[in-house]
Amino acid sequence: MLTTLSLDQSGRLPFWRRPIALLFVMAMAMPIAFYAWYALLNNFVIERAGFDGSDIGLLHTVREIPGFLAVGVIAVIIFVREQVLGMVSLVLLGVATAFTAWFPSLGGLLMLTFLSSLGFHYYETVNQSLQLQWLPKARAPQMLGWLMAVGSATSLVVFVLIVLMWERLNLSYNIVFMVSGLTTAGMALFCLLAYPQFDSPTPQVKKMVLRKRYWLYYALQFMSGARRQIFMVFAGFMMVEKFGFEVHHLTGLYLVNLVVNMVVAPLLGRAVARFGERATLIFEYVGLAVVFLSYGGIYWFDWSVTVAAVLYVIDHILFGLALALKTYFQKIADPGDIAPTAAVAFTINHIAAVFLPVLLGLLWVVSPGAVFLLACAMALVSLGLSLMVPRHPEKGNETRLSRYAAAPAE
Repeated sequence: MLTTLSLDQSGRLPFWRRPIALLFVMAMAMPIAFYAWYALLNNFVIERAGFDGSDIGLLHTVREIPGFLAVGVIAVIIFVREQVLGMVSLVLLGVATAFTAWFPSLGGLLMLTFLSSLGFHYYETVNQSLQLQWLPKARAPQMLGWLMAVGSATSLVVFVLIVLMWERLNLSYNIVFMVSGLTTAGMALFCLLAYPQFDSPTPQVKKMVLRKRYWLYYALQFMSGARRQIFMVFAGFMMVEKFGFEVHHLTGLYLVNLVVNMVVAPLLGRAVARFGERATLIFEYVGLAVVFLSYGGIYWFDWSVTVAAVLYVIDHILFGLALALKTYFQKIADPGDIAPTAAVAFTINHIAAVFLPVLLGLLWVVSPGAVFLLACAMALVSLGLSLMVPRHPEKGNETRLSRYAAAPAE
């Protein structure tokens, strides 16, 4: 039977068995499978499965369905502790990734992608909830920055190994998928058995929570999910389709991203703590609008691969500022709302993700530049919403309109 401890009692444990250490181990485990899959995906589907833009759009639509169903976490945690659900989800992510190369067809890849995505999205939902429950508000931005940096460092190791060994050892897709997936699954099983179950100070509401005063958070999550799809689906696909990147070329670009992110991520956390969520989100969305418009310029003006690579790195850095959205919610939320709202927010974040990739995949066949122009418009909508975030968000001051509300907040 698993040992249960409160967060206060966990202070007596060796450091490596404390909640913060578990968050760091989890931050290392997930990227091993996910980013190995991500690094190889575009080349694998083009070389082995003969995908075009519409196929990759359909694949990513299927990949996002479990994100849309993340609200189901609320039902699961009635019977299963969040911490256990997180580890089981990581095991599913790892095992499904391990067998990806066994199914080089549209139908097979859709099935494996759905399973790995179910593990990924349920893990991410629980992980975000545990982070906000276990990290003190005063230190949350900095600690989230460090967790991002650790995840980037782990991904860096994965990418370095792929870049250095892909051609030298004549690695196959099956070997890389197997090793990375089973490593993630093994680390998840270790976490499940080696760590006590930690009780948060405030019991979580185990039913769907939709509060009127969280409306701005919901809107920002929706736009974030819609905008993110274009980067996740089409930015890497562009590098392969337009510029002919091979596995080690694309992985090398990811490698640069991760080195930069390892350095920048802790600084992003400090920036949120120093300048606040409002200023940080405004900066992010202005930057993303410029980047997406510039992506379109690659097709309209035939800009070079160097420009594309630089934009890709800047794009990745700006998305790191999304941690401000987490800390914004942490400040305005009732403590018991964190777990159910994390699940609801993931579902809202993935509403557009279910239909956008396949529709934009069809648009991509006609005009890739138009896809990025649409992303620019989405970033500008997010910018408008971010102007509603108050300088000092808290319960009762969720938006800049809160002070004008006639009735007290829920």
